[in-house]
Amino acid sequence: MSPVSLLVLCALLPCCLCQGPDPFSWLYGARGQAMAALQADRSGGDCPEECDCPPSFPVAMYCDGRGLTAMPAIPQRIKYLYLQHNHISAVPDSAMVNASSLVWLMLHHNQIRSDAIGKKAFLKLATLDRLYLQHNNLSSVPSGLPRSLRDLRLNHNAIHKITAADFEGMDNLTVLYLHENTISEMSSSLKDLVSLTLLDISGNKLSQIPEPLPAHLHQLYLESNAIHSVPEGFLGGFSQLQYVRMSHNLLTDKGIPPNTFNVSGLVELDLSFNRLERIPIVSSTLQHLYLQANSIKEFTLGSFCSVVDVSNFSKLRTLRLDGNEISRQDIPTLSSQCLRQASEINV
Repeated sequence: MSPVSLLVLCALLPCCLCQGPDPFSWLYGARGQAMAALQADRSGGDCPEECDCPPSFPVAMYCDGRGLTAMPAIPQRIKYLYLQHNHISAVPDSAMVNASSLVWLMLHHNQIRSDAIGKKAFLKLATLDRLYLQHNNLSSVPSGLPRSLRDLRLNHNAIHKITAADFEGMDNLTVLYLHENTISEMSSSLKDLVSLTLLDISGNKLSQIPEPLPAHLHQLYLESNAIHSVPEGFLGGFSQLQYVRMSHNLLTDKGIPPNTFNVSGLVELDLSFNRLERIPIVSSTLQHLYLQANSIKEFTLGSFCSVVDVSNFSKLRTLRLDGNEISRQDIPTLSSQCLRQASEINV
């Protein structure tokens, strides 16, 4: 544009647009520079065109929800890779050969099959901390998973069996999600996971509780299986277990040995939607007990307090007994002393 034309344009525009701060300075200011750098990085750098590699976070690559059907090329510098919500069906051996720096790998909500994962696909990922593979088409646990993993999510797949080799050497694993699969057999495949604190194997086809389980579990979720009994001394080997959920199973009174749940340390116990006819004996330190939708016919105060006096009472805060064969009239008078800390009793 010639100087004369520029003068004419300024004469026609309001003064605020020809004097003072340039209203279009964002195009070439700090924000504009970032946008320009992003565009340059996406097209001319090492970032794949279908992904975003923000200059403000150069170790992350965002490829989520892009309609991808194959793994993109991954630069060596990338530590955090987001590939969820795509249509990826395979992870070949070559997919992550340069991705040795990965710490997080998000592959959930894709169409990945077990037989389409290369046996050496994860070989270079020696520092991988989190691997999310939930909501895929896996029929088995992928082989060769990194031993560095701390958080592994395999839920909502079609895994039907867990073997001892699946998690061998995973001494760092603390969180394992296996819920909503079709697992019917686990044997002793989890016993050596010495750091595991959360295990979710709900929504499977287990007929019994897997034994042995890692000793340092803090949360154990077993609901929505076909478990009909609990092993003798089931909770005795845990030193830190606080949350146990076994709702929606086939538990009966006969299948629960005496004092199974009378262990200190337990904070929450969920036995709802089973076939119990009696309230099991629980520890006086238990705080939340869920027994709704069973066939309980009697409110047995001795299940909570063996002795009732000033210093001996239950620490129970929540008790749910609704959906059973008892009513509020069946609650003994002394329950107000035994369950003095209960803020909610549903009958």
